[in-house]
This record gives sequence, C-alpha cells and structure tokens, in this order.
Amino acid sequence: MSDRVKILLQYLLPKQRLTTFAGRVAGAQRGSFTTRLIRWFVGKYGVDMNEAENAEIRSYKSFNDFFTRPLKAGVRPLAAADFICPVDGAISQFGAIDDHHILQAKGHRFSTTELVGGDTALAAQFRHGSFANLYLSPKDYHRLHMPCDGKLTRMIYVPGALFSVNPTTARGVPNLFARNERVVCVFESPEHGPFVMVLVGATIVGSMATVWHGVVNPKRTGKVSEWTYADEDILLRKGEEMGRFLLGSTIVMLFRQNTIVFNEHWAPERPVRLGEPMGNRPAT
Repeated sequence: MSDRVKILLQYLLPKQRLTTFAGRVAGAQRGSFTTRLIRWFVGKYGVDMNEAENAEIRSYKSFNDFFTRPLKAGVRPLAAADFICPVDGAISQFGAIDDHHILQAKGHRFSTTELVGGDTALAAQFRHGSFANLYLSPKDYHRLHMPCDGKLTRMIYVPGALFSVNPTTARGVPNLFARNERVVCVFESPEHGPFVMVLVGATIVGSMATVWHGVVNPKRTGKVSEWTYADEDILLRKGEEMGRFLLGSTIVMLFRQNTIVFNEHWAPERPVRLGEPMGNRPAT
C-alpha cells in the first residue's frame, strides 16, 4: 500500500471510535485472551521482555499493565550530560526553532503557538529556541522521564484529532503534532529556565497520564483544560518518571534560545534510548 493511500485512509477512518475501542480492550482484564494478545504483540513488534522488571507475560492482568511496564533497575543508566534523552524511541526531527516554526518533516512546519494550544505568551518564550520531536514505536518502553530537573508550573490539555504519528503520517499530514490531541507540561528549571514537554496523542492511544495527575484525558469533551501548580512544590529530578502513554505516540520538547546544544551524533530517524546524552549547555 502506498504512503498516499495510507494517509487517505487516516482521513476516512473513524479515529475517535477506534481509539475508544482500543482503550477498552487495552484496559480489560480478560485472562487468557489478554495473555494471548500480549504474546502476539511481543512477537509482532519484537519487544525485548528481558529488559522488563517483570518478564513473565502471563502475570500482566491487562494490556495496559504490560504496555506501561517498568524496566529493570540499571538498564538505562543516566549519562553525565546537562540534558538526557527522556524516552526510548526514534528521532523524528530536532534543531532550531525558526522564529516560532518547528520542522515536522520535509515540506511541513507548525508553530509553537499552535502546539501549546494558542497561548502566545508561552510560545514567545521559545522564539528562536530549540526543539526535539521523539517518536515512540509500539515496541518501545512507554514511560516518559525528565530530561533535566524541573519544577512543574502548568499543564494544559488541548483537544484535537487522533491521526497516527508514525513517520509516514508525519511526512503526509500537515500540522500533525499541533492538530492532534495533546498534553502540554510546562516546567521551570533552576539551571536552564523554562521548558515544555508536549505529550502528543494518536490513533488508538487510549490515554496519556502524568505522575502528578494520573490520566489526563479520561473523557474527551472537546474543550481546553488547564491546571496551574505555582503554589505546589512539584519538583522532578533528571531521569525521574513524569508520565506515560497508554499505547504509543510522540513527545515534543521546547527549550529557550541558547539553552541546549544537541548531541552531535543525533540525526533524524536515529534510534534513541532513555538516559543517553541529548545535549549540553552552550559553552561560555
């Protein structure tokens, strides 16, 4: 099937219904059916269960329990870098923000204002800054971690579409990451200033969750929701878990100008692992 046909099908499919159905299946505790589903998934996508804290497939009560499984202690050591990669996955795009535009794929850009749900003041902080889009495939570990220390200040739920976020779709659907459902997490780093982590939803992504809130989008109302944490002391250290996807997706990060110099070995489509060096502060 050609990429063009794959993209056309995504416009035609009832993505909301498929996602709701997938969420119900993933959360169900169905005994032997759940075990067979997980075993099929492990074989289909080549999931390395040797890295899981619990490698016994039969012990998982639901597909979501399996999909958000923790890793064994020590399998993702943290690099001695100012910023570490926060996920297992692959690099979609990364680099400089062109004024306020982010590269999605060749021929496609979207704005930081669109990404954060229309908040121009928030987006303005990252004008001429840096970004990184990281894609989590079905086989990957699906917990999200902190790239550096950060104090949570705001969280914004932005309703949207539910296109797939795989590389084919990123090349074919304009404004993909700024049109899909997403959760915008705003942090303040004592060393690096403000930064944003955006959890982008997708087709069959049942939910997105954070460690301080739990599931953020249990009911899709179509309305923007916002939470502020200025009076709360929610400080997460570099490498700590900050959230998870209940089925896979993409994370987009924004940093201010002159905050990060990316790892020289990074390149689009390159696989990445949690804890590897993402970058360092610019030399002074």
